[in-house]
Amino acid sequence: MARVLFINPGSEGHINPTLGVVQELISRGEEVVYFTIEAFRERLERTGAIVRTIDGQKFIKAFLSGGRNGALERINGLLLTADIVIPSVLEQINGEHFDYMIHDAMFGCGYFLAQILELPAINSCTSFAETKTSFDSKLEQQLSGIPEERLKPINDKFNRLTSMIKEKYGVEIPSPYEVFCNPAPLTLVYTTREFQPFGQAFDQTYKFVGPSILSRMNKDSFNLDVLKEKSPIYISLGTVFNRTLEFYKLCLEAFADSDHTVVMSIGNQIQRSDLGELPQNFIVKAYVPQTEVLKYTKLFITHGGMNSTNESLYYGVPLIVIPQGADQPMIAARITEIGAGIQMQMDGLTAYQLRQAADKVLNQSSFHSTVANLKKSFQKAGGYHQAVNEIFQFKRSKNII
Repeated sequence: MARVLFINPGSEGHINPTLGVVQELISRGEEVVYFTIEAFRERLERTGAIVRTIDGQKFIKAFLSGGRNGALERINGLLLTADIVIPSVLEQINGEHFDYMIHDAMFGCGYFLAQILELPAINSCTSFAETKTSFDSKLEQQLSGIPEERLKPINDKFNRLTSMIKEKYGVEIPSPYEVFCNPAPLTLVYTTREFQPFGQAFDQTYKFVGPSILSRMNKDSFNLDVLKEKSPIYISLGTVFNRTLEFYKLCLEAFADSDHTVVMSIGNQIQRSDLGELPQNFIVKAYVPQTEVLKYTKLFITHGGMNSTNESLYYGVPLIVIPQGADQPMIAARITEIGAGIQMQMDGLTAYQLRQAADKVLNQSSFHSTVANLKKSFQKAGGYHQAVNEIFQFKRSKNII
């Protein structure tokens, strides 16, 4: 049995794909010590992991203090989390032995900790993967339109922070890529090469294992039987961007007089009573078991988070993607490019436009044939079972027992 150090203080989208991986590792005899924030303790403990925490409030405050206007400021924010994550992890594992580590591709200073601890490392990538070439190219494009007087203080801050980390922890940081993408000798990507932009550009150190889906039924029962004959439209903006009351009202208007059953998940920031009287064809809940609902869904209207998108394609459901932020515009563009759905913008969106878009996706056969093919490739990829197969192959290559 090997001991695994897992570092991932990220958000829902970074945590959820790892749940099946951790559970499978433990079922195969590994011991997993998982560092995250307190909000995710319970769900990780259910996998059998030993959970230790990083101060979530301090972590988020440090990250946001870098600024939010562009990639370089977010990179500086990630550098600022080093003094929250690294001392906490080192103190809590003092005197313990680990055989290898797995870290998130963005949060948790995984690249730094792997160097400090001199551990074989695996990168857990929950969005599209990036090579250094593709990352540098995108960063250069983003920076090209920024005036020098705005760019210089951001670059100066990056240089100060990297120098500080080198002095404190002895870690060399060659470029922004190492901060933002946390490269490692093995990268697990929770999608397929077919869906990954320029998928063939990635070498064999990137393993595209497909969506890592572990059923997450909530304590509150949801009667799936009512959906089995309905083939509903499902609407959700995920767990972070679900505070848009006017959007939910727009959805009520768009589909109130339709023949479609509509399941709408609104989160816990908005109350059902805020929506007024609900049409008879709507089922509105704070939470629904998404992976279970998608098994019966014929159209998913979503913000386009990577997990939601992967889960939709895994079950062969076409999408309307209305991106809210983060990597969602890139994911929405990819969905449109491959013909698995269409992208819309929240600004200026009307009920009529949404209804027309839904009718187009529901009635145009090309969308359905595309997602049917993607469903096959996604389900064939192996998910968390294949991820752990790749981890064990990596162990063998490092002579880890």
